Order: sequence, then C-alpha cells, then structure tokens
Amino acid sequence: MPRTSPHYDEDHDALRDSVRRFVDREIRPNVDQWERDEILPRSLYAAAGELGLLGLGFPEEYGGTPCDQFARIVVTEELCRAGSGGVAAGLMSHSIGLPPIAALGCDELKARVLPPVLRGEQIAALAITEPSGGSDVANLRTTARLDGDHWVVNGSKTFITSGMNADVITVAVRTGGEGLGGVSLLVVPGDAPGLARTPLRKMGWRSSDTATLYFEDCRVPADNLIGQRDQGFAGIMANFNGERLGIAAMAYGFAKVCYDEAVAYARMRETFGRPLIKRQVIRHKLVDMAQDIGATKAYLEALAWRVQRGQWPIADVCMLKNQATQCLEHCAKEAVQILGGAGYIEGAVVERIYRETKVLSIGGGAEEIMKDLASRQLGL
Repeated sequence: MPRTSPHYDEDHDALRDSVRRFVDREIRPNVDQWERDEILPRSLYAAAGELGLLGLGFPEEYGGTPCDQFARIVVTEELCRAGSGGVAAGLMSHSIGLPPIAALGCDELKARVLPPVLRGEQIAALAITEPSGGSDVANLRTTARLDGDHWVVNGSKTFITSGMNADVITVAVRTGGEGLGGVSLLVVPGDAPGLARTPLRKMGWRSSDTATLYFEDCRVPADNLIGQRDQGFAGIMANFNGERLGIAAMAYGFAKVCYDEAVAYARMRETFGRPLIKRQVIRHKLVDMAQDIGATKAYLEALAWRVQRGQWPIADVCMLKNQATQCLEHCAKEAVQILGGAGYIEGAVVERIYRETKVLSIGGGAEEIMKDLASRQLGL
C-alpha cells in the first residue's frame, strides 16, 4: 500500500506485510471463538514467538530484535485489524511486563526470564494496580519482606491482563517505608507458593484473561528483585509512559478499523433506493471521523519521532493518550450509529470495539489523571 508518512521505509512495509499475514492466518478466523472462551490459547503465543513478533523492541542477546517506535506502531495497527482489543492486549502483555526487567534487571535475571517469553513459551504480565487504588502507585500496600534467601509477599493486585495465564509476573511491592521511596519490583513466578488468582468478567477485552491476584506469604527468590531495592518507582513511571504511547497507538488503530467498517457498510447498504453513503449526513459523519483519525495520527507520529530521539515529553504523552482514546470513542460511536441495528449485534466488529473503548481511556492512567499530570508538567 502507498506510504502516507515519511517516517516509514521498506523495512516497515515488510514488517506490515508479515504481521498482516499472521493476523489473517492465525487471529481473524479464530477471534470470535476466543471471545467466547474469554482466553487466548498458548499456541497463539508460540506462533507469534516463532514469527519474531514478541521479540520486537527487546535486546538481541535475549532473543529480541531491536526496532524503532514506528515499527511498534505498524505492529499495533495490524493487530488492531482483527477487531479485538483483548487479542492485542493479551498477546502483547509482555510489552508492559518485560520492559522493567530488560531495563533494570541484572544479567542473570534477564537471561532467565526474557528468552522463554520472547519465544512464546511463557506469558508475562505486569501487576501494579491494587483494589485500594489504581494510579496512586506511591501508596501501594502490597508488601515484600526479606526472609533469608526469599521475599515474602503479602497483598493483592487487580485488573491484571494475562493474570490467569501468566508464568512470570512483574509485581510492584513495598519493601521500605511509606511513599515512592519504598517501592520495589519483583518477578513473581506463576507457580510461586502462596499465589492465588481469580478471573474477572469484563464488558470488553473478553479474549484476554484478566485477574485479581492474591499473595499470602508468597515466597519469591531474593534474586528475583528487579534493579535496586526501594528504587522501583522510577522504573514503574518509565514503563507507564511506554504503555501510554502503546495505548494511543491501539486507540488510533481501532479508530481506523471503525472508519473502514463504516465506509464499507455505507457503500453497501441501500436506503430508499440509494446507497447510504449518498446521504449527506452520513458523509459528514465519515469526514469527521477521518479528520479526527488524521489529527491523532499526526500527533502520534510526531511524538514517536521525539521518543525515538530520546525525548519523553510527559505532558504530550498524557495529552496524546487522551486525544487518541477520545478519537476512538467518537469513531466507535459513529460507526455503530451508521451500521444501525447491524452494529448492535454481537459479531459485528464495531459492536465489539464500541464495548472496548472505555478500557483504553481508563487503563494506563485514567483520562482525568492524564489531564492532571499534563497540567503539572505544563506548569499550570
């Protein structure tokens, strides 16, 4: 397909073609069943690992393939074509579970944890949010006490993507005093004694398993500490910024799917002897959608360009996430309206995406938190 941005080259085109074939072969024929089952099969992770999809952005010495920010956008766009946020979130849960290990972990920990996940043999998850609070990470209550050569973890985490299936879980714990200075990160094995899990039913993202995790005197090897003790808060915040950029790319990708579905339906559907797309009110809705998507794409790529050069403009990250998720909510709403009754029936792509819009404006930092953080960064 013709390029619409100067940020992409032949390598991005080849990556797009590869991921598109993977989505058409492995995901689209099966997504409806996975939505009913409310879990992804491990065979999908193995297939993605064999393709090299899971290793993108991770160091070569651990089985990864370095890539730029625009390759990440390409992968996200193509995964979104399957029309299921649950598939994208579940298959790529390692993209938020592994970066703290890759950035802060010792060589032994990285060599032990990263390769099997990147090969698709194991599943990784991130566990930060607690029942008592979401974005208030500095006041998390899950504790870890050193007892000989093990940490003893007590507390709970909730809304954890891949929480039921995960073999390795990056967990934020309190190892010191109150506030951000007492927070650490641990790798908790999925079979650790004292770890229990409960599945959660959701409005959307049904094909990704989501869980509440319970730690009751859960024993974790001492050398599973990620980075320095009591120094995990900065790593969590850096990980959040990457997650928010990824969420913006997902919202953009799903907004495009909604637009494409709406255009295709409007061309096919006839009302009173004329195609629906010949109605001015429908064309105006589609133009508004295209305009919103174009503005979001420009903001996303401008920010990806800056991040690629080592900049992390926090205010823009927050505002981009809100821009992209608001764009998705607008496009999903209008797509369902254009499809009418057909858009309200389970099995319609836009029906599923419409149910999934809110998770992106909540996850990774709620819209209101993003505005507050951006205002502080802007000195307001």
